Amino acid sequence: MKSHSSRYYIIMIAMIVALGGFLMGFDASVISGVVKFIEPEFNLTKLELGWSVSSLTLTATLAMLVAGPLSDRFGRTLILRYAAVLYAISAIGSAIAPNFLLLVIARMVGGLGVGASLIIAPMYIAETSPASMRGQMVSFNQLNIVIGISVAFFTNYLILQLGQSEAPWALALKFDEYNWRWMLGLETLPAVLYFFGLFLVPRSPRWLIMKGHFDEALRVMKRASGEAAEEELAAIRASMEEEGNKEQSNIRELFRPAMRLVLSIGIVVAVLQQITGINSVFFYAPIIFEQSGIGTDASFVQAILVGLINLVFTVLAILFIDRLGRKPLLIIGVSGIALCMFLLAYGFNQASYTLTEESIVTLPAEIEPAKLTAMIGQTYDDDVSFKAAIQAALGEEQSKAFESNLITAAISMNPMLILIGILGFVASFAISIGPVMWVLFSELFPNKVRGLAISFVGLINSAVSFLVQLVFPWELAALGSSTTFLIYGVFAALGLVFILMVIPETKGRSLEELEKMLVKD
Repeated sequence: MKSHSSRYYIIMIAMIVALGGFLMGFDASVISGVVKFIEPEFNLTKLELGWSVSSLTLTATLAMLVAGPLSDRFGRTLILRYAAVLYAISAIGSAIAPNFLLLVIARMVGGLGVGASLIIAPMYIAETSPASMRGQMVSFNQLNIVIGISVAFFTNYLILQLGQSEAPWALALKFDEYNWRWMLGLETLPAVLYFFGLFLVPRSPRWLIMKGHFDEALRVMKRASGEAAEEELAAIRASMEEEGNKEQSNIRELFRPAMRLVLSIGIVVAVLQQITGINSVFFYAPIIFEQSGIGTDASFVQAILVGLINLVFTVLAILFIDRLGRKPLLIIGVSGIALCMFLLAYGFNQASYTLTEESIVTLPAEIEPAKLTAMIGQTYDDDVSFKAAIQAALGEEQSKAFESNLITAAISMNPMLILIGILGFVASFAISIGPVMWVLFSELFPNKVRGLAISFVGLINSAVSFLVQLVFPWELAALGSSTTFLIYGVFAALGLVFILMVIPETKGRSLEELEKMLVKD
């Protein structure tokens, strides 16, 4: 029986370790506020802009491959402390980067921390928590990722406002001139907090048992589980001895004919989660909102709404996944994703762009009105042709720097459609395929190959995420907003058909039942 002190102890260490999830969410989405400023400052192409965002995911994917084995060898908490150091180095390096190359290198260093904490933080929490609390405690990590995303959106907006304020301290700290550098550098604070907080966390009892440190493992387990600690210790030792006697699985096991169904489901769900554009929205939210003509400040405010909606609907998913089941949530959510993407495509398709003499007066003083004379009174039916025209009139550098101002001055559309579409999309994702994917992965695959299979489909998921982030700025520039979101909507619709026809309901079935049902030798 667990005492209140044991419960509080577990909650405390889970909250400290789950700060890795917060850092991951913050690090991944803080770039959303930065891209608008680094594009003109470093004169980036659209693919370079995409690379500045996606490079973190690339190194995170590599880190995921080695973080597990390293933590088996050296311990979970030690690798998490190194991850905290990598986050801090990345934050400082990104903030002071004098050029694009060093900015990308600093972001890639942060990606190593992201990959490590993504794998190890939930693993440590699961290994330390008693079975009765494990689900809730592990969900702290997912919740912290979402909170980190929300906080990044908020601090980006706050720094933007401080840069425009007349407060002497804000001017002294150059929040106006170094806005994007402050956005990236702010992560140093939680990274340092995480590093020192991890010294309050014991080594994982399961890892200690694996290494033969039974006395230390028992001490940790007594604090976590109370009287049941010795019984749990014996059960873990017996389980490890049994696992040690089994044949090790290898990659060939995944491609047996019997595995065809579960592997197909795993790959399709892994691809679908990213191909519908979630990281385009999280990492480029202010840019997307600027395309609707609401201006920079309002676009950062609406990005905060994205983070809050993501947080609320992730909590709802945690509450409903065991009540409604996996398949109903997927059907509801992916239907919502498809509808919202089609709404965004329609909203941007209805937009037109016309510069008038009155609207040109509202543009920043750096833009010479004479250069835009030929465009006055001309109506452009899509964003691609309008952006091409302003680039021809102003040149590449000025058109990048003042694209948002020019769109705001010229656009005629309903920006509320875009806000509803984006928020509806994020809500649909957060209550369905976002969290449900990882639950499905843990249930679909047989015990013998589960770890290997989850790594395999997780790698595919990360690779698709990298590609989506990389090409999104190019898609907006070359295909236009309407076509980009239409493509995402078509992928979601195809995914919905697959869910309806192929994916089984796994709720309430044991892992052994699912294995008999889905893996047929």
